[in-house]
Amino acid sequence: MMLNAEIKAQLNQYLQLMEDDVLIKVSAGSDEISKNMLELLDEITTMSSKITVEHTELPRTPSFSVNRVGEDTGITFAGVPLGHEFTSFVLALLQVSGRAPKVDQNVIDQIKSISGTYHFESYISLSCNNCPDVVQALNLMSIFNPGITHTMIDGAAFKEEVENKNIMAVPAVYLNGEFFNSGRMTLEEILAKMGNAPDAAELANKDPYDVLVVGGGPAGASAAIYAARKGIRTGIVAERFGGQIMDTMGIENFISVKYTEGRKLAASLEEHVKEYEIDVMNLQRAKRLDKKDFIEIELENGAVLKSKTVILSTGARWRNVGVPGETEFKNKGVAYCPHCDGPLFAGKHVAVIGGGNSGIEAAIDLAGIVKHVTVLEYNQELKADAVLQERLYSLPNVTVLKNVETKEITGTDKVNGITYIERDTEAVKQIELQGVFVQIGLVPNTDWLGDTIERNKVGEIVVDNRSATSIPGVFAAGDCTNSPYKQIIISMGSGANAALGAVDYLIRN
Repeated sequence: MMLNAEIKAQLNQYLQLMEDDVLIKVSAGSDEISKNMLELLDEITTMSSKITVEHTELPRTPSFSVNRVGEDTGITFAGVPLGHEFTSFVLALLQVSGRAPKVDQNVIDQIKSISGTYHFESYISLSCNNCPDVVQALNLMSIFNPGITHTMIDGAAFKEEVENKNIMAVPAVYLNGEFFNSGRMTLEEILAKMGNAPDAAELANKDPYDVLVVGGGPAGASAAIYAARKGIRTGIVAERFGGQIMDTMGIENFISVKYTEGRKLAASLEEHVKEYEIDVMNLQRAKRLDKKDFIEIELENGAVLKSKTVILSTGARWRNVGVPGETEFKNKGVAYCPHCDGPLFAGKHVAVIGGGNSGIEAAIDLAGIVKHVTVLEYNQELKADAVLQERLYSLPNVTVLKNVETKEITGTDKVNGITYIERDTEAVKQIELQGVFVQIGLVPNTDWLGDTIERNKVGEIVVDNRSATSIPGVFAAGDCTNSPYKQIIISMGSGANAALGAVDYLIRN
């Protein structure tokens, strides 16, 4: 049995939502993955009379396509869509059957308006929590536009194909045989990359806001909701709704919720924001802040948004180690997400730079996949929690190097080694390996502010106890500020605090 009783019970509820019949066309061989795929499909078909299976030949084996009866939808799964991709499979069944997706009608209209032929291929790993966003978006596009097809390819099932294309980071998307993009993308981002971006003139003509929130992570969502609940004109402009939590796997310290995942929390935040009259402007990056009659936020596309108050909640990003080879070999052996890219390094030797919680958690996860993990820590002792260190040192395929400084990541077309210096002896050492995971903390997304606002020496925005910055009417919240602790729950609280501070400012002025 591929599915346990609990998953079957949940699945049974979803399959009852199917509207019309669905035909699954299967291309299977005698290999183990084919056997697992057929077992999964057998279990699914016994649970719904609306699903039938037909054996055929598809471009890849093992694979199967999910179709309307009498019409190919262009949705194919190459491999067994379990793990994070099981949801993608279930959604494909529901949506192909005619069940309406939770997508705005204007987005569906955009998809339908695309002319031409587009065959997408997405290379994924089943442990990648970013990949389902891409798979589900491309599947949806295939359903609504007959000129678009999509094949999800499990890299572990098609290793030779992955090696030939030199894919070392997932999701990796190809369009009509050519590389399209790597990394997580939302449906809106894919459409924008295909030439369906929001019009700058349309954004520039918007009336001034009472509160404009810049950033769509937990702090930004919280700030926007608190402001909108006061009945004032609220806007939120975000480069990527959800922010950094979209890169977070398991969340176990979000009080009252025993366990959730970053993508689920981000979806809940967006759903909550949309319950209010908040003008959401996604896929927009702020370029400049200026204080005139209104506070002005200029976007990368040239549009200028105006507001009486602004709340900056632009969050933080992974910190680069800043050595030769890091930029050159990004996605060619240099990675930042062990959950996403770890399976691509199965049986290989990798390094983790960083001895904090994130670094040691990454090393523990990778040790279960790769041949050997070497941890490089700059300080004389690891900074990770004792329980994590204890687990790390119990693993037989992990080496820990402390008091060392990374000098270079080496390679030709991809990573082949790492050079470091022992800080006490100044001896230079080289390790041969195939992957480097950088886990050395965060850097705030505040470079675009320049000298317009007070920031501390590490670039964090300096705020007072009301979340006010050095510019009257401008507030800040979350990981982009000098708050000492970077946690989701603290960011949400600071977002609420900033919104209340902004409302109080509006009342007094």
